[in-house]
Amino acid sequence: MAEVLRLEELTSPRLADVLARRPVGLWPVGAVEPHGPHAPLGTDTLIAQGICERAAARIDEPPCVLLPAFGFGVTRYGAGFPGALGISEATLAGVLRDLAAAAREHGFRRLVIVNCHFEPEQVQTLRNVCAELEILLYLDLVRRHAAERLTEEFRRGSCHAGRYETSLVLADAPQLVDRDRMSHLPEVPVDMPAQIAAGARDFVSMGMSEAYCGSPAEASSQEGLQTFETLTDLLVELILQQA
Repeated sequence: MAEVLRLEELTSPRLADVLARRPVGLWPVGAVEPHGPHAPLGTDTLIAQGICERAAARIDEPPCVLLPAFGFGVTRYGAGFPGALGISEATLAGVLRDLAAAAREHGFRRLVIVNCHFEPEQVQTLRNVCAELEILLYLDLVRRHAAERLTEEFRRGSCHAGRYETSLVLADAPQLVDRDRMSHLPEVPVDMPAQIAAGARDFVSMGMSEAYCGSPAEASSQEGLQTFETLTDLLVELILQQA
């Protein structure tokens, strides 16, 4: 198992030694938004962080440096609930470009964006900027080749704070899940991609009156750990193939 190098924990001389080996930067990206009455506002960021931590522990060469997570994203669909603290597409794109320039200047070979907030405007902004800048790679989990390896609920697009996401939080931060509320939540089947394509622009109009869909009551830490393994496989493959 490789040492997990967290950027904020390194001294400047230690980082200089790592940079001499042209490391890959892993950057968890998420959002602050409602995830039902049971899961934390930072669910997406927590999941992205967990993927990056696991991938960094698996790869010896090239060395991977875990950057501090960026916890704000383009989030408007949950605006009817407390906690949807979002930024604009232009702000997100600007942060991406600035950090990419800094990473290039310091000698990182690539900077890999690991995003677990799938609001379409966030995803499209990340795709656009990553296509623009060669140093950036994007773990695009909603592309078919990746999604087909994830859970059935994820593939159905009915997974916002449902079984898929809640299981991942239970695996890494169970103390942040209100298990009593979770266990009593009924299934809310919503095809979010189809609803968005049809013009829905908020959770309530999609039928998500409590800011979740899917089956959170069926979540388990065991499923979360298994899903983290698959997510980590996807990230490691991307790094080894393209970095």
